[in-house]
Amino acid sequence: MSERADAQFARLALIAGNGVIPRQIADALETAGRDYRLIAIKGEADEATRRKANTELGWGEIGRLYAFLNKTGCEEVLLIGGVSRRPDFMSFLADFGTLKRLPAIIRALAGGDDSLLTKVIRLFEEEGFLVVGIKDVAPQLLASSGVLGRVKPSKADWHDLELALKATKRLGELDIGQAAVAVADRVIALEGAEGTDAMLQRCAELKSSGRVRARGRAGVLVKTAKPNQDLRVDLPTVGPRTIDLAHSAGLAGIAVEAQGALIADKNDTLKKADETGLFVVGIDRALISDEPVDD
Repeated sequence: MSERADAQFARLALIAGNGVIPRQIADALETAGRDYRLIAIKGEADEATRRKANTELGWGEIGRLYAFLNKTGCEEVLLIGGVSRRPDFMSFLADFGTLKRLPAIIRALAGGDDSLLTKVIRLFEEEGFLVVGIKDVAPQLLASSGVLGRVKPSKADWHDLELALKATKRLGELDIGQAAVAVADRVIALEGAEGTDAMLQRCAELKSSGRVRARGRAGVLVKTAKPNQDLRVDLPTVGPRTIDLAHSAGLAGIAVEAQGALIADKNDTLKKADETGLFVVGIDRALISDEPVDD
């Protein structure tokens, strides 16, 4: 039996940041009968997640976190949910277990986002835990390949999609962002530190001001993982709000990387896309040059 097959019965620690995704993961684990413990990050996890959690720990309580994982027999760790701020180093002083690990923690917090995430994973692995991803425990929440709703992209939409996809690859190589928007064979927006939502709001302003002109609903948001990104953490995510903002920006649809992006509130997201006339497509990068869907 492989290491992965042996590990599938191990107790999982679900460490939850903000957003609805942690609860969706918890629900999926319960449906599958998976043994897990939910740890809410204080100041990040929302009230519903906190009520569901087995414990709530602050940023400075890393020592207590490891103690909880060992006490409860957790062998695997899944880090999920958004994180809006970095730790306050002064908060580390209250936890002896954290102080012992402070040199390693400081090293882990240095560098860019990808470096940070990679080093955080390494910290857990050095403590003997196996860090897993959504694909390992709840793959049904990831985008599948192909047209995911009732609306299909036109040939013009596919041209915009391919152009935006090329832009996201360049962004990823520079470790800048995960998303881009192309309209009428022109890239009009690239995601930066402001995030996808703010980028889409900027697209709406560009269209309303007349700086971007297109007949009817046109343009595609593409959101993909960065090259060589560790897919166990920080997956590109779209959800109902993404649909609302893309609709407000006058876009025709959204494309995400199949098996490399998470769809929050999947049923609601796809239903809203259908209702607003937007397509949602899961793109396999190896198949991006295949024949597009006809009108």
